[in-house]
Amino acid sequence: MSLIISDNIFKKNDIRGIVGKELTPELYEKIGQAYAQYIIKKNPNNKNNLWISLCQDARKHSQELVDAVLEGLLSSGINVIYFGLCPSPLGYFSEYVDFSKYNVSEIEGAMVVTASHNPPDYNGVKITYKKNSFSEDELLELKDFIKSGNNVKAEKRGQLIKHNVVEDYISYIYNSFGEIGKGLKIVVDSGNATGGVVAPELFNKFGCEVIDICTEPDGNFPNHHPDPSKEENLKMLKNKIKECNADFGIAFDGDSDRIGVVDDTCYSVPGDQLLLLFALDILKDKKQGETPVFISEVKCSQVLYNMINKNGGNAIMWKTGHAYIKSKMKEENATLAGEMSGHIFFKDKYFGFDDAVYAAARFIKIAAEKKQQDNNFRVSQLINALPQVFNSKEVRIPCPDNLKHSVLDKLEKQIQENPGLFGAKIEKIITIDGLRVVFNDGFALIRASNTEPTFTLRFEAGSQEKLDMYQKSMLDMLDENMKKVETAV
Repeated sequence: MSLIISDNIFKKNDIRGIVGKELTPELYEKIGQAYAQYIIKKNPNNKNNLWISLCQDARKHSQELVDAVLEGLLSSGINVIYFGLCPSPLGYFSEYVDFSKYNVSEIEGAMVVTASHNPPDYNGVKITYKKNSFSEDELLELKDFIKSGNNVKAEKRGQLIKHNVVEDYISYIYNSFGEIGKGLKIVVDSGNATGGVVAPELFNKFGCEVIDICTEPDGNFPNHHPDPSKEENLKMLKNKIKECNADFGIAFDGDSDRIGVVDDTCYSVPGDQLLLLFALDILKDKKQGETPVFISEVKCSQVLYNMINKNGGNAIMWKTGHAYIKSKMKEENATLAGEMSGHIFFKDKYFGFDDAVYAAARFIKIAAEKKQQDNNFRVSQLINALPQVFNSKEVRIPCPDNLKHSVLDKLEKQIQENPGLFGAKIEKIITIDGLRVVFNDGFALIRASNTEPTFTLRFEAGSQEKLDMYQKSMLDMLDENMKKVETAV
């Protein structure tokens, strides 16, 4: 019986789908073989001494899928250092760890079995090579190998080493910061996902008073879904902040590469405001003549770009998606990057990949320094000091993956031919990732999600009235064009 492979599981940044329907252990073994052949192809003269790292999230089926991908790797002659359950960023971090005690000179790349913030029935794989996330083209190369049906077995099976990378990580981060958190009371919500194996211990070492909730990893996510970008998932965190009179709260997504921050008033800090706070903290220490580069995505507020540029930085807008952002960071030699979803990429004093636990450490440092200067300081003061505009929460509209591009093409054509439909003058349309229709006081944005069968939309304006007008206009046009495309299929 031949293996049935859905093209839909190969996303722009990773492999992701529903377990039992689109993803099976048989497929994961093939993914392991495909990645092995990719690495061997890149290193033809060293194919007997190639090492990668492997770890997983807390989902109930992750272990079975890890076992399968491990078989594919080992049977193809690839050596593996296995970490078990830990955050995805620790997989990336492992490419910088010294494993010479195992006679390993270099890690070629990392594989993480995870579906991040997706529902419990999903899983996936994130892949890096030479410290870079796999691109869309590289993922398609894997797909071609899997579909070819080749079954490559090495003469010599690969080695397997089990290692506790959590200890390496906590030691490294603590040594980078020291006891930075004294005087702070923080609530940490790991969402019963991977953050619980790292964050509470690390933040306690920082000297923070830590109240941790939803700490124990449980792939059923019994308390709430681990996606801090959605307000309903922050209720427990906010209640605990109020109950404990905490300085702020931190939440992590399923694989701890996205951070959510909630201030002392229980305001959920959007990703672009959080990125701006980090950028301003970096810019205050910039050297004369330097112009640090900051990368952000199309969903971010115009305030972010304006404030960074005003304070001596260079803010560049780019595509949404961790692989795109990391690639653009490298191209521009950027200091910091981030997304609305809470992916924050620090090159400043770090390695440049998205790591929510490290981002939390940077936020703890900022808050603690402010509190040491003024014991009455509240984190909400940081937010209130930023320019205020009216913007919407992220709006998500379901749309099958195979219809997204047709809908966007029709929508762009309609807007180009009828520029008055928003009730305001259009200054420009940015198409680097979906459509960002820019007005003199804000924007209307629609883009296709890289990981889910949805459109994501966001709006910003100088008044609530304008904001409502931009949002209604875009949603009406979207509904109209989706019906046209669905009818034509």
